[in-house]
Amino acid sequence: MSLSRRTLLAASLAAVPALATGALAQQDGQWRAVTGDNGQPIPNTRLPGELASEIGRLRGVTWLGPREASVTLYEFFDYNCPWCRAAARDLDDLVKANPDLRIGLVNNPILSVQSAQAAKVALAVQRAGGSPATAALYAALLGPGTSGRIDGPRALEAAARLGHDRAGIERAADSDEVREALTAQMRLAANLGLHATPSYVVGTSALLGYPGPKSLGRVLANVAECDEIACAS
Repeated sequence: MSLSRRTLLAASLAAVPALATGALAQQDGQWRAVTGDNGQPIPNTRLPGELASEIGRLRGVTWLGPREASVTLYEFFDYNCPWCRAAARDLDDLVKANPDLRIGLVNNPILSVQSAQAAKVALAVQRAGGSPATAALYAALLGPGTSGRIDGPRALEAAARLGHDRAGIERAADSDEVREALTAQMRLAANLGLHATPSYVVGTSALLGYPGPKSLGRVLANVAECDEIACAS
């Protein structure tokens, strides 16, 4: 396929470098006391509001849930991150338990060239069918019953099984529009200091890593109650 190593990362991964350096030092600890389902602390930080507000304006975000939801949660993910797969398997339960939640899935393929290939295919699918089409591809690649490494060819095969024109999706995946959308998503993730996958942003707070479904549910309940990821006792 034409999603080659020669051109893929020049435009996308090159956007990531030192932009996040200052944020990384701040995110070694916790802004609020949040623990995961395993009882371990989850690194979290306060984000600059002007940067956090840029997420919703990114092109290529996959949206789930009502547009007028009271809480919006962004997940920055990599198709080859095992914890992203765990989070994807819990996604349906999260949506059902939180009917007033809007979720934005944002590509952050920092683990491999193959991850970036898959992200480009997903962005091409979104161009063709919008968020419902990308959500279906996301589920086909990361949902229950899935396993193994995900790359461009595998993502193309999944898209074809979902009814998309494989050749058309491959052409779109190599387009400037898709490249620019992926670059913008990865650049913003770097600027926000989201160096772990998955990472979550809700309001102006970020969680680095998947806390598990129960802990994430508590975080969302806290945000709905007091507009913070952990409410004062």
